[in-house]
Amino acid sequence: MLKLADARQLIAAAEAKAAEIGQPMNIAVVDAGGNLIAHVRMDGAWIGSIDISINKAFTSRAFDITTRDLGSNSQPGQQFFGIHASNGGRIMVFAGGIPLRQNGEVVGAIGVSGGSGEQDHAVAEAGAAAL
Repeated sequence: MLKLADARQLIAAAEAKAAEIGQPMNIAVVDAGGNLIAHVRMDGAWIGSIDISINKAFTSRAFDITTRDLGSNSQPGQQFFGIHASNGGRIMVFAGGIPLRQNGEVVGAIGVSGGSGEQDHAVAEAGAAAL
């Protein structure tokens, strides 16, 4: 089970990566039920990315898949085409969400938004690696 201290640790690692690449980010961590534990908006990060980061974390936990991988499987002609319209529109199908695993079990997810897809994914990976 993820605790607030865990979420803060993940966010700190993600913030360090965002600072390293020079891109302010919104970073969210959700628990195993997809509920928000913690969120931070770095100075200068886009306001519009607040909800996106939270929803990327939710999406990764809801489907136990990175949002980058879900995105590639949700294009026209692919098996999950249209999935972005489910769950009240909360589903994000672009990079920046990663499920968090402990002992092979998904315990939550991290979602990052504020840069390019590659930047968002890299920052989320840095956060996830801190678990």
